[in-house]
Amino acid sequence: MAIDKVREYFRSLGEGLEDRIMEFDVSSATVELASKAVGVEPARICKTLSFKTPDGRCILIETAGDTKIKNGKYKDKFGCKAKMLSPDEVLEHTGHEIGGVCAFAIEDPHVEVYCDVSMKRFETVFPACGSSNSAIELTPEDLFKYSGAREWIDVCKLPDEE
Repeated sequence: MAIDKVREYFRSLGEGLEDRIMEFDVSSATVELASKAVGVEPARICKTLSFKTPDGRCILIETAGDTKIKNGKYKDKFGCKAKMLSPDEVLEHTGHEIGGVCAFAIEDPHVEVYCDVSMKRFETVFPACGSSNSAIELTPEDLFKYSGAREWIDVCKLPDEE
């Protein structure tokens, strides 16, 4: 299971993070379900969105749960239109199924991970850990570090920008 890969990844860091993974008796596969399972506002759930580039590469963008990708910002940053991966492509590139996608323990070394600045509004956020009923609480800075993100980017719009 992918959660076991994530747990092993955190264990390999030697910081005890594997013991901080939360597993729920209920699904946390969507922002709404995760916010109920964790007990926080939906905005603090870190969703990991998967995109493909015209040359077939995978880009993961970790964003706050209340945001949407702003197409113009995405195109300015990556030079192409935002195109989501199919569920099969997500699994192929990340090793995680939809509902548990995260940027930890990624199998494909060519996957590029980015963190959106929308998460910097919060002291901590809650990304999934490879399963549809898991999460871990991390500061945005720790999320950036442990996910191996390349850089902080600004490609999302907040709800009040609709």
